Amino acid sequence: MAVSDGVVKKVILSYTYVAIWIFLSFTVIVYNKYILDRKMYNWPYPISLTMIHMAFCSSLAYVLVRVFKLVEPVSMSRDLYLKSVVPIGALYSPSLWFSNSAYIYLSVSFIQMLKALMPVAVYSIGVLFKKEGFKNETMANMISISLGVAVAAYGEAKFDTWGVTLQLMAVAFEATRLVLIQILLNSKGISLNPITSLYYIAPCCLVFLSVPWLIVEYPSLRDDSSFHSDFAIFGTNSLCAFALNLAVFLLVGKTSALTMNVAGVVKDWLLIAFSWSVIKDTVTPINLIGYGLAFLGVAYYNHSKLQALKASETQKKAQQSDEEAGRLLEQRDGEGTGRKSDSQN
Repeated sequence: MAVSDGVVKKVILSYTYVAIWIFLSFTVIVYNKYILDRKMYNWPYPISLTMIHMAFCSSLAYVLVRVFKLVEPVSMSRDLYLKSVVPIGALYSPSLWFSNSAYIYLSVSFIQMLKALMPVAVYSIGVLFKKEGFKNETMANMISISLGVAVAAYGEAKFDTWGVTLQLMAVAFEATRLVLIQILLNSKGISLNPITSLYYIAPCCLVFLSVPWLIVEYPSLRDDSSFHSDFAIFGTNSLCAFALNLAVFLLVGKTSALTMNVAGVVKDWLLIAFSWSVIKDTVTPINLIGYGLAFLGVAYYNHSKLQALKASETQKKAQQSDEEAGRLLEQRDGEGTGRKSDSQN
């Protein structure tokens, strides 16, 4: 009975972490849309909003790491920071900038459909950087996802070329960042959780974003007489963004990255339903058919990755068993040789 209670408690906790992550991810996306959309809060300054997020998150991350010591900082030299973290921050900045900019031009539902291209971009860039092996079956899967997104785009009632371009650029930069994390950090045995990621990368992003901000948005903000700092709006928005990073930390740490991928699919469908029913965005049948095709492709891709991961873990366990058996045989041989020499003496 005790084991049964423990299992039930673990399942309930897992679902709780998933629910918290979906809620916060949902909230941040809708909140950003509300702030940036010209028909809602009408504050179309995506670079400024991203910089507010980065400043807030880097400050809180510093407090959690250095003051409360919630997580240990990673041992990182100046040379490693410049060669590894700075390039990642340089890619993360435009990814966030373009992603937030897309909310000005596209509906929430259509943006979620375009984000289905992320596995395609990650795999393609991984092959380009030789981190992934080219496989005909995987490439066919990537083509099916792309076709599904293309159908969804064809059925989009309020298609905006510039908005789509911004979102596709955001996907490309984010995919490159994820591949570079594997090359520049994971390959060196350095793993950053969401808090330490913000601690090291958020200040770097803030510096990179300040350049386009000075050129693109600062002149407009300076001349905008209606602008005022709404601390309630931007403070709660930034707090939600930071809480989302903590939720990722909990979800991946207590469950797995695969659980987050599955939860992400649920979140996407909820956002599409919310966008259609509450925000009153137009979602056409062709939209749903296209995204449905892309969704099946993404689900198959995640399934294939899971099977490959299981096969890799099984192989590692088999190798460990063989090594342990080999060591036991060596010990027995050594003991047998020792007993033989003792009897001879």
